[in-house]
Amino acid sequence: MLAAVFEEPGPAAVLQIVERETPRPGAGEVRVRMVLSAVNPTDTGTRAGRGVPDGVAPPRVPNQDGAGVVDAVGDGVTGLEPGDRVWVWDAGYGRANGTAQEYVVLPRRQVVRMNDNVPFEVGAALGIPALTAHRCLTVAGDGPARLGPGALAGRTVLVAGGAGAVGNAAIQLAKWAGATVLTTVSSKEKADLATAAGADAVIDYREEDVAARVKELAPGGCQVIVEVNTDNLRTDLSAVAPGGNIALYVGGEVTIPSFKAMLKNVSLDFVLTYTTTTEEKDNAVAAVAEAVNAGAFRVGEEAGLPILRYPFERVADAHEAVERHAVGKVVIEITRP
Repeated sequence: MLAAVFEEPGPAAVLQIVERETPRPGAGEVRVRMVLSAVNPTDTGTRAGRGVPDGVAPPRVPNQDGAGVVDAVGDGVTGLEPGDRVWVWDAGYGRANGTAQEYVVLPRRQVVRMNDNVPFEVGAALGIPALTAHRCLTVAGDGPARLGPGALAGRTVLVAGGAGAVGNAAIQLAKWAGATVLTTVSSKEKADLATAAGADAVIDYREEDVAARVKELAPGGCQVIVEVNTDNLRTDLSAVAPGGNIALYVGGEVTIPSFKAMLKNVSLDFVLTYTTTTEEKDNAVAAVAEAVNAGAFRVGEEAGLPILRYPFERVADAHEAVERHAVGKVVIEITRP
């Protein structure tokens, strides 16, 4: 089989496509023929040598997420059989083999069946973004442990960066769960994408005062804020409702006026999907799978997340596109559906 490999950390040019032996699934494992491998910022960070530490040294096959078809199952595997369409998560965390290869073997738990009518592009867009979004929407102490229809009814959610992959997932999942969703963007083009994702109101933070606009749209404040920028925390404290929660899923230094937070009894949580508990991850996977199979999670420009496709031989270009902050979901075509 063919696999994209980097022998040492570095720029995208360190990625080389090589021939490797096709792996065999062991007990409790599933072999997936990858159709699409997705590229996230965490994937380019790992390749560059500055990603989330997981104790695994190169050589490595990059990329955590993707979608494909079950090719073989090991002893003891139930609920999946060859030919099933699936999406996978955290494929390259704590192991040397991610999804940028023709076949990947993973524990049964990390292979999720999707309905036959779900496009592979949807499956590839899940993983890191959708599971991060789910945790951000459920981390509050008074929030639901698992999303579902009505789980966020009566709540207003503010999603920072609604045109990004996590922002798009947060909008779609929050709407599916019954929330009113506000979001911020930096341009008219991104506003159109966030609207397509389903946001009830879109705020251009370069043209509008976010705190003032949120006060107009949600006089009582937002019960949940999904945040992508530590610089926004002061604004978030003005926008958050008393007793509300701010979920931050990006690294950086945090400085906030603590008394202002105290006055509202606000909670601030830090989210990294890799290291959530087993129960938290299982809840996220189950909820995302339910939303996908119900048709509540879509991709493409008409759903606010353009798909940017690269052939397998251009894996380095795909990584560079993510590093240039391409708007949309970058996917690599590994094999034919």
